[in-house]
Amino acid sequence: MAAFGDSGDNEAIADINVVPLVDIILVVLIIFMVTAPMFMKPTINVNLPKAASGDQTAPSKLNIALTADGRINLNGTFVDEEQVKAKALEEVAKNAEVQAIISADKDVPHGKVVGVLDVVKGSGVKKFAISIDKK
Repeated sequence: MAAFGDSGDNEAIADINVVPLVDIILVVLIIFMVTAPMFMKPTINVNLPKAASGDQTAPSKLNIALTADGRINLNGTFVDEEQVKAKALEEVAKNAEVQAIISADKDVPHGKVVGVLDVVKGSGVKKFAISIDKK
């Protein structure tokens, strides 16, 4: 009790005050909780058709998603068919064996999916995969 009394001896205070450490840790935790949603990858809700058979595919530079309302999403941004064609040509120039992964909502008309496949294949992409949900 020499640290609290006025006994006159000059002993060093050997107790560690943990309260500031806990305060700092809580502030850091709050900062992480607030900023974590900013770093989450945004996704597009596509209701994929279900199939019993299917294989895993390697990640691709051409990820094309067709939403139920008919919009085309290329690698996270909404584009039109001309931009899909330009990106496909760019990727084929970098790598002739590039693969396109097409995710189409099950409510998208078949003709729209075929149209996007035609654009991709017309740009020189030789391989493509169609995403599904496993049954």
